[in-house]
Amino acid sequence: MDTTLVKHTRDGRAVEVTGGWVCLAGAPEADRLVPVTEHPNRQAILVAVPDATHMAGRLPLTAAEASVARAALMAAQAAFDASPAGIAQRLRQVLWDKAAAEGVE
Repeated sequence: MDTTLVKHTRDGRAVEVTGGWVCLAGAPEADRLVPVTEHPNRQAILVAVPDATHMAGRLPLTAAEASVARAALMAAQAAFDASPAGIAQRLRQVLWDKAAAEGVE
């Protein structure tokens, strides 16, 4: 599993992308990035961290940091999609969609 360093927090903890998750000190924090403009608490975020453009859970990211995190998340997703588990997940979803379309609940 590849790990990509995004940044270090003020207290020295590493913010990394590992296995499709943005992690803080090794603990999963978020599996996606949310633009600050779409975040429900955007005003408080921008007051606390004016340079923030995205949030990963409770972690504010600047545009450069978000770009690194987004690229690492996309690479992890591509690796999963090509794996046997990713293929099985897509097949399972197709079967569920077909069953739902036929009226099975």
